[in-house]
Amino acid sequence: QVQLVEVGGGLVQAGGSLRLSCAASGRTFSNYAMGWFRQAPGKERQFVAAISRNGGTTSYADSVKGRFTISRDSAKNTVYLQMNSLKPEDTAVYSCAASYALHGPVVLTIREDYVYWGQGTQVTVSS
Repeated sequence: QVQLVEVGGGLVQAGGSLRLSCAASGRTFSNYAMGWFRQAPGKERQFVAAISRNGGTTSYADSVKGRFTISRDSAKNTVYLQMNSLKPEDTAVYSCAASYALHGPVVLTIREDYVYWGQGTQVTVSS
């Protein structure tokens, strides 16, 4: 089992920044590919960003490319999502996810590929 706990959500004005953190425990963090997803009210959960187990490969949804950055710190068993130039349409519950990855550079962008999920943290961007 892998336990994931997100922190860092909140209320921010459009154009502002937030950094989300997701702390992992229970297994060897470096064996797991990690991702961030978000779900707005009445909408499906959607992919935001993903990072490979070795941190060398990342992937982003088109809607956040150039504004969001995913990173990981193996010493702290934590994955981050730095969100800049936030827009009202970024408002959602953000959840991190983890799944065992056999190979180092693999990134997972489909929610069905992930096994473990955090409880989510609310991000609200006001206009």
